[in-house]
Amino acid sequence: MERPAETQALTHAPLVPRVVEMAAIFMVGDGLIGLVQPQRHVDLWKDRALGAEVTVRPFVDRPGRRRLYALVQIAAGLALAARQRR
Repeated sequence: MERPAETQALTHAPLVPRVVEMAAIFMVGDGLIGLVQPQRHVDLWKDRALGAEVTVRPFVDRPGRRRLYALVQIAAGLALAARQRR
């Protein structure tokens, strides 16, 4: 049975650019949340978070540090997405 053309196009589309785009979107979104609500965001991940506790430990009770990291995250996510145009 033949698949419709649109289904074939989706299954043959490059996977890597989509994964990179998803990573960029995650970085920007997580960065924005960390920038606007640093304490709440860190509190969400500091306990019983399947290993994420280690990642957020440097930011516990340090909202300024989390905001700085958020700016780096956003910039890196935007740079990653911008590279996709080339």
